[in-house]
Amino acid sequence: MLQTIRENSQGIIAKVIVGLIIVTFALFGVESLIGLANSEKAPAEVNGEEISAVDLQRETELQRRQILAQMGENADPAAIDENLLRRQVLDALVSQEIRLQSAEEQGLYLSESMIDQMIVATPEFQVDGQFDPAQFESALRAVGMTPLMYRELLRKEQLIGQERMAYQLSAFSTPTQVRQLLALDRQTRDIAWVQLSLEEVEAGLEISDADVKARYDEDMERFMTEPQVVLSYIELNQNDFADAEAVDEADVRAAYEQELVRFEADEERSAAHILLEAGEGDEAELRQQAESLRERILSGELTFAEAAREYSADPGSAPQGGELGYNARGVFVGPFEDALFSMEAGELSEPVRTEFGYHLIKLKDIRATEPPSFAERENEIRAELASEQAEANYVAALEQLADLSFSSADLEVPSEELGLEIQQTEPFSRAGGNSELTSNAKILRAAFSAELQDEALNSEPLELSRERAVVVRVKEQIPSRQLAFEEVKERLEAELRRERAAAALEAKADELLTALESGQALNEVSALNWSEVANMGREAESAPLEINRYAFELPRPEGEASSFGRVSLRNGDLAIVELKAVHAADVSDLDDNLVKQMGGFIANRNGQLTYQARVEALEEAAEVERN
Repeated sequence: MLQTIRENSQGIIAKVIVGLIIVTFALFGVESLIGLANSEKAPAEVNGEEISAVDLQRETELQRRQILAQMGENADPAAIDENLLRRQVLDALVSQEIRLQSAEEQGLYLSESMIDQMIVATPEFQVDGQFDPAQFESALRAVGMTPLMYRELLRKEQLIGQERMAYQLSAFSTPTQVRQLLALDRQTRDIAWVQLSLEEVEAGLEISDADVKARYDEDMERFMTEPQVVLSYIELNQNDFADAEAVDEADVRAAYEQELVRFEADEERSAAHILLEAGEGDEAELRQQAESLRERILSGELTFAEAAREYSADPGSAPQGGELGYNARGVFVGPFEDALFSMEAGELSEPVRTEFGYHLIKLKDIRATEPPSFAERENEIRAELASEQAEANYVAALEQLADLSFSSADLEVPSEELGLEIQQTEPFSRAGGNSELTSNAKILRAAFSAELQDEALNSEPLELSRERAVVVRVKEQIPSRQLAFEEVKERLEAELRRERAAAALEAKADELLTALESGQALNEVSALNWSEVANMGREAESAPLEINRYAFELPRPEGEASSFGRVSLRNGDLAIVELKAVHAADVSDLDDNLVKQMGGFIANRNGQLTYQARVEALEEAAEVERN
């Protein structure tokens, strides 16, 4: 057979075929053949540029991990709508590509050396303040990226950021604009208002049974219940396996002995110090001051505490005579710690130079920590061992529960084998119930799944936490039904009462407004109590927040006439608001620093809005094809 192949490969046809393959490779590369077998379209194209499936998959996974991290230790991956997440990520990638294309069209550029500098300066890629290649690669692997992928991502983000910052930093504001804004912000208004109570109108309404019945009859579909289920379940709890009293005394002793082996007595030293702070002065002069002060202390001219209170630049310890208390290694900066732990008790150090200046250190006392006794540690060790054993037993029981619940036709067998009580939930719908169990997303999905409802199976063990799991089974299915009139009568009556009261209140408010706008006086229009506030500023607490904000929306009064309007309050009441006068603020003597600060804020805001408007225009004009 091999000989036949060899003979045929020498023919003219075979040579022509091989020649064509070589030419294809040379002109178009291997991808020309591979592409024939993989013609799947890119997820999206933006102005002819593809967004690759790899990018979409990577970004979707990153977003998915972030969502799970936000959910906490009880995160349920099944709770994430993968299709919705994919659409959101694709939209974000499309927007990013549009902004990137805009930045590149402006000729913006980021060199490879700049990218290198950014990577090296990233704290997440450093160990002890220095860039570490292993840490860099490890951090990227954790999020599913390679160094090249990260460099490309960094390049895109920085280019987009360059264009955005160009808009923000080139925006400006004038002093006149700043003064106008501050004048508006400091403007005050004279207002009056009256509050019309919805509750009072409701109390005076009569709703007949016929009206309620008519509402029920016209919208009966609203009053169908949701299908519900009742679950039987058994719960496995790790805490039930914990028994500190059952832990063997020998095991506790052995664990304590291991602790003693690991224990290292930490030496603690009680010290005081005087800091002569480094400034712009001469270094030699500063050291001479420290040495002179040391000699004065040693000669008895000053006590250490007196010298600390008078000369130390450390505000935390100087008032206490330089006292630092007992401390172990790892608390102070290197030179200070080295000197402190090389001294004898009662010794006063030579001047010690640190980044803060020169220190004089006095070592007052040395003490070594002792290991705790067996009696002190016994209960805690016993509890730890019990917890470890409980976890092991729980894991074993969880595996057994999974096997038993899968092979059993009900919960009786796993209940008897594991000594678990069969419990029952209250009826609940897909929206969930009021208990921890019936409001859990995992339980809701299982309870309304086809396996449990149609096939009457036990669920697999569903973990409520790391220490608790349940197996559930549908005990009863309650189909949806039409609620009887009597069951919803009270709710419908309250609904009608609220609707009619709101309509009556609006009619009353319109009537008052019409009378006021026609020129009638307040006391002629209504006997209600009007409240008044003069010179009210924005966000002032002298009027309800809704009234305050609405008062600054009303048009400036013309001549002697007031401006009127009505506003809804959060409790359903309405308020009639009168704007009597507007008082301009005097901003002629504003502090120049305030004007400059506000100008920067306004300019930055203008730049953000301008860039956002550009992005919106680009997105509207872009040719985007989603596949």
